[in-house]
Amino acid sequence: LGTTVIAGRNRYYQALRHGLEKREGVALVRASKDLTSVHVSAQLPYSPWMHGAEMSVRYDVKGCCSDDLGQSATTLGRLDLEPKRFVPTFNWVPPTAEAVKVRELRGQAYIDFPVNQTAINPDYRGNRGELAKIRATIDSVKLDKDVTARSLEIHGYASPEGSYAGNARLAKGRTEALKGYVDGLYHFAPGFIATQSTPEDWAGLVKWLETNEIDNRDALLAIARDGSLDPDVRDARIRKQYPAEYAFLLANVYPALRHSDYRIEYTVRAFTDPAEILRIAATRPQHLSLAEFFAGAKALPEGSQEFNDLFETAARMYPESEVASLNAANAAMAQGALDNAERYLRGAGDGADAVYARANLAALRGDYEAARALFEQAARLKVAAAPAALQQLDELEQHPTVRGLE
Repeated sequence: LGTTVIAGRNRYYQALRHGLEKREGVALVRASKDLTSVHVSAQLPYSPWMHGAEMSVRYDVKGCCSDDLGQSATTLGRLDLEPKRFVPTFNWVPPTAEAVKVRELRGQAYIDFPVNQTAINPDYRGNRGELAKIRATIDSVKLDKDVTARSLEIHGYASPEGSYAGNARLAKGRTEALKGYVDGLYHFAPGFIATQSTPEDWAGLVKWLETNEIDNRDALLAIARDGSLDPDVRDARIRKQYPAEYAFLLANVYPALRHSDYRIEYTVRAFTDPAEILRIAATRPQHLSLAEFFAGAKALPEGSQEFNDLFETAARMYPESEVASLNAANAAMAQGALDNAERYLRGAGDGADAVYARANLAALRGDYEAARALFEQAARLKVAAAPAALQQLDELEQHPTVRGLE
């Protein structure tokens, strides 16, 4: 930045004769017994390369004949001119472990039967494809070495046309027929398959009317919803008062109300090896508990892509879990995805760790006033990391331009 020459009497006057003091960036000072300090100042435009550079003073000592008598240097400080940013400490919250991991798969099949018959014919209409859906669901459980099937439920429904008594017979008989078909394929233990039947699917009709347009829809809905009426009376009113609409429903809506809903329940074994957890997370994440997601993530470097991905996958698999949402918010903040973090925090609840996470988000966005209020609240709630975060805010507000210089 500049040179200051401290010279004895003879050297001082010699320098004056040569115009040394007139050179740019050179200051000439005469040494004396009273000289104890020299004021030095210089200005230089900032360039990006200077950030992090050290400032130092170099001393060159020369004899009367300009002989080099030695050099030394003193470091003054390090340039620190870029604005400081808040660096959060995240609280990763361990979930409560599941004692038994119980899962289920659900499906819906539309098995066609000839009028008033209950025997299943796999080659009748589209039955082969519908039966294949049921087998595929069961096979996905039976062939998975990590799971154990516990039960299968089949719930059969008939549509509302015709007599209630006749529909009750058909719904029950067709449900038992489907149970027999499945049992004949797999030979499950007695009691493994449970059945129930609904003679007329009025709830399904109401749902269709609520979400679709049809003439006289409000009147049709009023009749379909009226549980005080005998089912046969409801059917007769729609058929007699709205014959055109009834014909449309009979041809286009009622076939879908003759369905068989099925649910297979199973348990999943525990996973403890982090490498296996990562493999399962990538292929069958529904098999992992929240505690297993957490264990897998904690075995990885914090902030790594795999670490963050595990927490975000856990939040997708358990959207109702406050803990999963909170950890996913932390992972999003670690990646700088602040809008995603805000979205996850909406489902993180209002506990102490959630308050602290919202404080981190506010600080990362530069809203130090809101962050301070939240960190203070978190500190009152005994969050251990909150006092250090408040101290960091204090330091940011007092940040000097150049560290190490007095």
